[in-house]
Amino acid sequence: MGTDPETVAQVRAWNAECLQCHVGDSLHEQGKGLFNLPKAANKSDRISPKFTASNHGNMACKTCHVGAFLSYPHVAEEISKKAETLGCNECHAQESFRVEAQVAKSVHSKNLKDNFTCSTCHDPHVVASAKKLGSVHKLVAQDNAMCMECHNSDKKFAEFGGKVLPDKKRPDIDKIHEWLPNTQRHWQAARCIDCHTPPVKANASLSVSHEILNKDKAQKNCSTCHAQDSALRTGLYRHIKETEAKEMGFANAAFLRNSYVVGATRNIYLDLLGLIMVGGTIGGVSLHGLLRILAARRRKS
Repeated sequence: MGTDPETVAQVRAWNAECLQCHVGDSLHEQGKGLFNLPKAANKSDRISPKFTASNHGNMACKTCHVGAFLSYPHVAEEISKKAETLGCNECHAQESFRVEAQVAKSVHSKNLKDNFTCSTCHDPHVVASAKKLGSVHKLVAQDNAMCMECHNSDKKFAEFGGKVLPDKKRPDIDKIHEWLPNTQRHWQAARCIDCHTPPVKANASLSVSHEILNKDKAQKNCSTCHAQDSALRTGLYRHIKETEAKEMGFANAAFLRNSYVVGATRNIYLDLLGLIMVGGTIGGVSLHGLLRILAARRRKS
């Protein structure tokens, strides 16, 4: 959609029509506050801040909701028979082709193939890219919420997990991650998918793999992130446009504005200074010992 004022105004007017009804306790609400607008708000210019801030925020509702949805107000009989919402691949064809191949190998797809779609995780009304969010911590919170919405909810887990095995119980998230030190701090600074997906190469077309690994194949090697060549650089921090810029000598300098990652936020000058100090100490002790030996021999002679 164009961004000229006239087009923006037209799209806003179209969407305001939808928001006259799809507000408050509507089906789109789903407890997320998506269209949680005051009932007394001016219906002629209603906007949803969450939708506006999302990846699809500049689009008209009728771009995706076609068929019987296009007639306004809707006719109940037509909606039940002819309503149609376009799939993600209608617009994201190339990306979907790559994603679908990864999703096919995902543990979710293998267990819930017929019940697992893009929108199961990515709510198209609210999901925002890293660039739009503008904060690594906001990105972590958003992406982890997608996973935890099911994996930390008995109701949601039963809805999906029950389709695998009716008696399957939701595992205790804290307990199965107790091997990870400072678990909650990790979840505030890194995403579930950073450990539960295969590593992504720096030049890969997608910033993250959609092949969700089961718990037996998940990453448990701390040095994957806590190293100078941190995997976070090609994943979570990829959107930060700093081509390995080493500010003030720091490797992975982008991390420093958001997190302190032991082993990844190293400084080459401090490393060099440390080596000089250690070398100087060893050299000084060695020289002192040598002089003591020579002095002792001279006294004997």
